Amino acid sequence: MSDLDPVPPLPKTVDARQPSAARAYDYFLGGSHNFAADREFADQVLAIAPSIPAVTRLNRSFLRRAVVYCLEQGIRQFLDLGSGIPTVGNTHQVAEDAGVPARVVYVDNEPVAYHHAQHVLGGSETTTIIQADMRDLSVVLGHPDTSRLLDFSQPVGLLAVGVLLYLEDPQPAELIRAYRQHLAPGSLVAVSTLTDEHASPELRSEMEMLRGAYEAAGEPVYPRDHAEILPWFDGLDLVEPGLVTLPEWHTRDPKELDDVARPLGYGAVARVP
Repeated sequence: MSDLDPVPPLPKTVDARQPSAARAYDYFLGGSHNFAADREFADQVLAIAPSIPAVTRLNRSFLRRAVVYCLEQGIRQFLDLGSGIPTVGNTHQVAEDAGVPARVVYVDNEPVAYHHAQHVLGGSETTTIIQADMRDLSVVLGHPDTSRLLDFSQPVGLLAVGVLLYLEDPQPAELIRAYRQHLAPGSLVAVSTLTDEHASPELRSEMEMLRGAYEAAGEPVYPRDHAEILPWFDGLDLVEPGLVTLPEWHTRDPKELDDVARPLGYGAVARVP
C-alpha cells in the first residue's frame, strides 16, 4: 500500500466534529489528514496567531536536521514520541532520503494519527506506529513492535519534537529521565518545544491568544523559558550549540535565522553518556 491509496474508513470511535491539535498541525504543514472541524479550529488559530504555520515549519526543519545528525553519528533506530500524523518529512522519510537504512517506532495516542500512519506505512517491515500514551513506558517499551524493531542495548535516537509543550510541569523532565534510563550510552535525545521568552510584544500577544484557543479546545499548551527547559537535559551531554532557537541548531538554511517565528521555539540534542 502506498500513501496515494484510498484511506480506509475511520474507526467509529473517532469523532470528526472534535478538533485535534495533531490534525491542526497536519493542516498547518499542508497535509490532508484533517477534518472540517480541524480546519475551522486551525483557521481560528491563524486569525489570532498568524506566525504559527512558520513555527510548525521551523519545528519540522529542526526534526529533519536532528534525524540527519543522529544518522551521521551512526544511529540506525529511532523512537519517535508524539509523532503525530505522518506527513512530508517524517523520521523514516528523512532516513530514506539520506539513503540510510533505519528502524523507526512512532508513538501517538491520537486515533486519527494512528489510523493514517498505519495506512501510510502499510506493510513496512522497518517502520511502525504504536497507539499509546507516550508517558506509559510499560506499554511503549513492552509493545511487541518495539521489541521487534528496537534493540535498546545499542544507541537509539529518542525524539520528543514539538510534543512536550502539551505536558504540564514536571512531566517533561520526568518523561525524559524515565526514557533515558532505558537508553544505551551513545543514544541521542532530540527535543523541541514552544517558547515566548524573547518574543516581541506582538508575538507574545499572539502566544497568549494561542494558549487561550488551545485551552478552549481542551488541549492546553505551555510555552517555557530557556531556564525551565534546560533541566530536562540533566545527566545528558548537550550537543553544541546546546539549547537554542530552532533555526540556530545546526543551521542549514540561513533564511530561517531571519524568520519572524524564530523566537518561538527552542531545540536541542543531547547524548547519553
